Amino acid sequence: MSAVFIEVKGIVQGVGFRPFVYNLAISNNLNGWVNNDDQGVNIHLEGNTASINSFLNTLENSAPPLSKIDSILKTKTKEKNYKSFEIVKSENTSNKTTIISPDMAICDDCINDINDKNNFRYNYALTNCTNCGPRYSIIKTVPYDRCNTSMAYFEMCEDCKKEYINPTNRRYHAQPVACQKCGPKIALYDSQNQEIESNENAIKKIASKINEGKIVAIKGMGGFHLICDATNDNVIKKLRERKNRPSKPFAVMFKDLAQIKEFAKVTKKEEEILNSKEKPITLVKTISSKLSSQVAPSIDRLGCFIAYTPLHIILFKYLNNPIIATSANLSDEPIIRDKEELFQKLGDVIDYVLDFNREIINACDDSVVQVVNEDISILRNARGYAPTALRLDKKTDKKILALGANQKATIALAFENNLILSPHIGDLNSITSMEYFERTINTFKSFYDFKPDIIVCDKHPNYESVKWAKTQDIEIVQIQHHYAHVLSAMAEYKLNEEVLAFSFDGTGYGDDKNIWGGEVFITNKKEYKRVNYFKYFKLLGGEKSVKEPKRVALSLLFDSFTLDEILLLDIPTVKAFLPNEIKLMHTIWQKGLNAPLTSSVGRLFDAIASFSGILQVQSYEGETGLQIEMAYDKNIKEAYTYKIENENIDLSIAIKEIIKDNNKKLICTKFINMLINLILEISKQYELPIILTGGVFQNKTLLEAVCKKLEENKKRYYYSKNIPLNDGGIAMGQVYSQI
Repeated sequence: MSAVFIEVKGIVQGVGFRPFVYNLAISNNLNGWVNNDDQGVNIHLEGNTASINSFLNTLENSAPPLSKIDSILKTKTKEKNYKSFEIVKSENTSNKTTIISPDMAICDDCINDINDKNNFRYNYALTNCTNCGPRYSIIKTVPYDRCNTSMAYFEMCEDCKKEYINPTNRRYHAQPVACQKCGPKIALYDSQNQEIESNENAIKKIASKINEGKIVAIKGMGGFHLICDATNDNVIKKLRERKNRPSKPFAVMFKDLAQIKEFAKVTKKEEEILNSKEKPITLVKTISSKLSSQVAPSIDRLGCFIAYTPLHIILFKYLNNPIIATSANLSDEPIIRDKEELFQKLGDVIDYVLDFNREIINACDDSVVQVVNEDISILRNARGYAPTALRLDKKTDKKILALGANQKATIALAFENNLILSPHIGDLNSITSMEYFERTINTFKSFYDFKPDIIVCDKHPNYESVKWAKTQDIEIVQIQHHYAHVLSAMAEYKLNEEVLAFSFDGTGYGDDKNIWGGEVFITNKKEYKRVNYFKYFKLLGGEKSVKEPKRVALSLLFDSFTLDEILLLDIPTVKAFLPNEIKLMHTIWQKGLNAPLTSSVGRLFDAIASFSGILQVQSYEGETGLQIEMAYDKNIKEAYTYKIENENIDLSIAIKEIIKDNNKKLICTKFINMLINLILEISKQYELPIILTGGVFQNKTLLEAVCKKLEENKKRYYYSKNIPLNDGGIAMGQVYSQI
């Protein structure tokens, strides 16, 4: 006989880990106990050595599907001569390090339960078990016990309690477990916030309203969705008008994968992701015109996801068509989690609301992903994936809080061996967003009794997160934006070596106080050197240029031609202005009036959209990139000409070549090919691993083509897959700089 004490750390609470351990111990004839505390799961085992080894082998290799084990520490201990194996009560300690699990989509077993007329959870819209359902969105603090969640107010009935206390049942200690009798209730409200129906009848009623062409709001796992029929032109036009969202694509929720295939071309990898336990919004190619053209105007991509809560599963029993399911929020604000706030802010948008009385403690948006090189690439890190935890190889001796960027904000924490990235917060351009940002910080502080020793933030003096940091009376470290992008990828792959990095995005505050965004660095974890960058050009009107690609293109023309020459050009950019407007812009350019310098590749994409006549004004971020990607023709091998002089990447020759081409496909393709050639040429100058980072590399066509060329030239390369390439990954890079 021998005895061993085992400490398991990682995502091991609320994921069926203790009953898994219990049943594993029983099957191996082992005695002792298992519990969880603020640091993870603890196991005391007594039995013969062979049985203990068998137990450990299964623990390490076949843990529950939602668990993520970061470490297993085994130490020999004294035998206590236990006569059985038991699950004992959770313990509280003063040091919280247990990783919080993300919310997960409904599992197949729970789908079977709600579809089984003989099951007491038949058609119960908030069914869950230890393998699925809410986690992050309902928890206040650890340990993950019912009393620390928004389910604390619902006392279990006898049927639910029997499952909850039975270690062989998959609902053993499933904290949100409930049923029609004892759990949260569903209610339908009209546009005046008056309750008109409840429970299953409420779901039937709101489905009929969607089928009739109404705009409704339905509470999801981490917040409300605005929902309407995705085949109905009129109602989607109405939604766009009411929400002031003229052309930004909407995500579409489908009943199942079979229904998606009626409307979109789905690869094997995309199928796998769509049907995964996370069920994120996945960008796929459209093939059918049966959806309204208003869903995703002028682009061939569709954000698809499958019904991922029991409420959605039941709703689709009564729906005629797929549905628009977009986050319920005002522009630049986080997703709304409360009915009263919904009516206050979007009361003029919605006709009906379906709510339930389980509080969402922590709002969490839907994740958005795409498949690149037959692998996942996360664009928005949220439900299903976040909080995202990385295990550090060695402990950090300081508690570090990183505040991310101003757009696509997230926060990150480092303590002990843990590096944790929060779910997507959003853009910090409103008071509400800043309140949510601070609330998220306080939430994570509460999870881990976390008091930072250092705050890491961006260098931009006008970022709201930077202003907030300077009010905290804590040591501040400021990290350059594009360097943080590089560090984010290094963190994901645990790189601790010198790399050559291409950091291309829309905007970031540079060390020379200009707007960077087309940077080539040689860097490691502690320092960086800017070896190349795109030659500066002026943003005419500053922020206005971001919304009006024609201004960026015109500025590039001013760099290469005289005013008189430009006025004679017969190209889309010039036609987008009146002659007097061009003269005024030229004065702004000459005098540098509200015309900051930039090296941004994101803005170059905008200019190409203008030169090619794709669009002159964009209504949402990234619109030009999507349109250019659509116009790319892989059969065209030509590329525009650039030259590298000292550190500068000069596109003056390319601009003169562009205005001679009058074909949209030709201009867009030759531009992307030029970027591919540029990256390859610079890469060949160094015997270093390559990092591709920044929002520009969300362009799937560009990223896949660059990777292919690097592989052909036997270059080792990295780009973020499980952490966003865009500003959503900045916080991870910031915190990694201090480890």
